[in-house]
Amino acid sequence: MKKKLNPQEEEKIVAAIGKAEQMTSGEIRVHIESSCKGDPLDRGADVFFELKMHETRDRNGVLIYVALKDRKLAILGDSGINKVVPDGFWDQTSELMVNHFKREEYARGIEQAVLMAGEHLQKFFPLKDDDTNELSNEISKGD
Repeated sequence: MKKKLNPQEEEKIVAAIGKAEQMTSGEIRVHIESSCKGDPLDRGADVFFELKMHETRDRNGVLIYVALKDRKLAILGDSGINKVVPDGFWDQTSELMVNHFKREEYARGIEQAVLMAGEHLQKFFPLKDDDTNELSNEISKGD
């Protein structure tokens, strides 16, 4: 089981974040750890606040949280997103990641999920003329 991504895989994910954010005013972050004790949504929520993702202007940050070794993931949107998107909004994105992970295509799954998140967010949070990149596109890492 893979515990981390190589530099080339990380570069592709960072590039995907940049590309996705050209479609939307939403801010997308990816956080990768090897393991997750407990529920990935709870851990993802902790990371969301540690990264100050709740401080964006439109409260439209999205965190894709992945624990590679434990094969756990969560996608969390901030309150601005959760107010306007339908229930199950992230299900398709999560399913895409799971399908790639089953084939041990971890980087590809994350990259594709980032791009899909950008496409989905574009409908509710189109790119604005005065948009600024409020959060780093770099992958954050735990253990």
